[in-house]
Amino acid sequence: QLQASGGGLVQAGGSLRLSCAVSGRTIVGYTVAWFRQALGQEREFVAGMKWRDGITSYADSVKDRFTISRDNAKNMGYLQMNSLKPEDTAIYFCALSRLSSRIPVDQREYASWGQGTLVTVSS
Repeated sequence: QLQASGGGLVQAGGSLRLSCAVSGRTIVGYTVAWFRQALGQEREFVAGMKWRDGITSYADSVKDRFTISRDNAKNMGYLQMNSLKPEDTAIYFCALSRLSSRIPVDQREYASWGQGTLVTVSS
């Protein structure tokens, strides 16, 4: 089970940190990722991390602004979002994939999803 939190309203240029609490399983062999879905748009990949070795991948639109991380002891994933832009406004979801050989960007390869947390960036 995944629980995402940390969303809110922030001005452009500001920062937020999203959290994803994972319970009920060991996720060492999984890939954890963040997706987002803006109003009227498709859900898109934002960032992902192979939990075992920490290798990461980012969408071009967030590279150098967002950082995905994890806390093994707490079974928590995080998405630090800096230099936020109005176009980052969306519902953000954390997700788990059993694929560990690569970081999938297709949402269909993620079997477990959190409920989403809303991020609103005002201009």
